[in-house]
Amino acid sequence: MRFDVITLFPELFAPFLASGVTRRAFETLQVEVVLWNPRDFAEGNYRRVDDRPFGGGPGMVMMAEPLSACLDAALAARGAAAPVILFSPIGEALRHEAVERWAAGEGAVLVCGRYEGIDQRFIDTRVTHQVSLGDFVLSGGEIPAMALLDAVARLQPGVLGDEASHIQDSFNPALDGLLDCPHYTRPEQWRGQGVPPVLLSGHHEQIERWRRDRRLAITGQKRPELVEAARAAGRLSAADEKALKKKL
Repeated sequence: MRFDVITLFPELFAPFLASGVTRRAFETLQVEVVLWNPRDFAEGNYRRVDDRPFGGGPGMVMMAEPLSACLDAALAARGAAAPVILFSPIGEALRHEAVERWAAGEGAVLVCGRYEGIDQRFIDTRVTHQVSLGDFVLSGGEIPAMALLDAVARLQPGVLGDEASHIQDSFNPALDGLLDCPHYTRPEQWRGQGVPPVLLSGHHEQIERWRRDRRLAITGQKRPELVEAARAAGRLSAADEKALKKKL
């Protein structure tokens, strides 16, 4: 799959693409990332990509034409049409289900806005999807773009050291969409705190029941809507319902 990223700051992506376990996906081109700077498609000696907003107000607005020309070049290089994603506060919240869909597709063009925003005419005519990380504002779309790329990359075969790792992630359908349970490692005692005895028992059935109970309890406390969704889908057993009645 291929992601073309339109950004005024392509240098921000260099360490991201070369670091951590997900770099395997980028180095092997399982997830190909191509960076495009709209300033390269702007006119004039100053390669201007922004201007003051009509109607007045603070900040600057990214101009439609450099972005559109940059997008045309990216699509031409791809050789085919592709979804065009803009990271925006009005976009759909990025959730696991959406990440799975993007991870199974052929990629997209990611548009990273800056300044006060982007000329609405570009959004209306060129953008196919808008995505948000949550109810807060960032200085630009680069961090959300990296978040999507990281989430997609780690779902690719062979990227994680253990193929089962992402199956145990929070929100994964394999866990019925619940939050993950707590995890522990050596030493067995740390600053007076021990490890839950069941995890040291070697009894796999009891360990899995403990983990399931903790997932249910934590999700019920922190994200009760996820429990309701699992219940509505018929994914909770009688033992699960019993565990939900207990306190953490």
